[in-house]
Amino acid sequence: MILILRPDITDDQLVVVEDRLESLGVHVHRARGAERTVLTLDGDEELLRSAQLEALSGVERLVATQKPYKLASRDYREERTTIPVGRAVVGGRRVVVMAGPCSVESRAQCFTIGEAVARAGATVFRGGAFKPRTSPYSFQGLGQEGLEILAEVRDRTGLAVITEVMDTRDVALVCEYADILQIGARNIQNFSLLNEVGKARKPVFLKRGMMTTISELLMSAEYVMANGNEQVMLCERGIRSFDTTLRNTLDLSAVPVLQGLTHLPVIVDPSHGVGDWRFVAPMARAAVAAGADGLMIEVHNTPETAFSDGKQSLLPKRFAASMAEMRKVARAIGRTL
Repeated sequence: MILILRPDITDDQLVVVEDRLESLGVHVHRARGAERTVLTLDGDEELLRSAQLEALSGVERLVATQKPYKLASRDYREERTTIPVGRAVVGGRRVVVMAGPCSVESRAQCFTIGEAVARAGATVFRGGAFKPRTSPYSFQGLGQEGLEILAEVRDRTGLAVITEVMDTRDVALVCEYADILQIGARNIQNFSLLNEVGKARKPVFLKRGMMTTISELLMSAEYVMANGNEQVMLCERGIRSFDTTLRNTLDLSAVPVLQGLTHLPVIVDPSHGVGDWRFVAPMARAAVAAGADGLMIEVHNTPETAFSDGKQSLLPKRFAASMAEMRKVARAIGRTL
């Protein structure tokens, strides 16, 4: 069960509530967010219901849920979560588009791509300063220099910035430069990292792993939220199946399924979902039609020389054409892009 406390609860009132729960033999986990404090309760449900906890000063309501992901569930919050990021609001009526190169390679490259995607209507610039690669000999990213370039792109274009954080030791550094902290597919169950970004007060973007179930993805979100950070976005980016025709199998059914289970915004990454630029645009349109709250699309001005993922990157002109097509789909379902 979940005990939701009033935003204005005092420390003395909180002590009274926790003492009452202790007297009932209830195990309590406290999650203190920016807006409110929530207590997740592990104990006898009938006893908790009969204890009249909602009569205590500072208590807002008691919520019953059988789901292991309590804070991420719609039992905790029925209304959809919206997350302001720069000039965008993720989870609102507008479908937010995040676009840019897989890797930050140079200032010239990022300025060229950033200006192009901004003109086309993107509101968030994506680019990897730290790159998790399958081979230790592949390009690993520019590190802090890459972060500095991303911040310059934001200053130059007005786009918010999302980039991946791979190590608990880098969370504070990435927070200095990025507007959104991305947890990649390979780190979706790196619980130490999830705990650390949960303590940060930046929006967190969780990419579903190649073999991660929807329940496991929501439990990863729960780790972040249990540490007080409720600004979480979920990203479907393809799962590994028996078919090797494409890089991954893009599971668009995850969009409505997740939206039925959680109040958190759901994003789709068709670039990693298919791994081939020829199929990115149609899957992006399909993601909008499925009800995605946002898209993450890889764009590169010279994909043939890209340091990583050139095969799945759209040229800026193709990205602009895709944006025009997605706008038509968005309008058809009562949204904007």
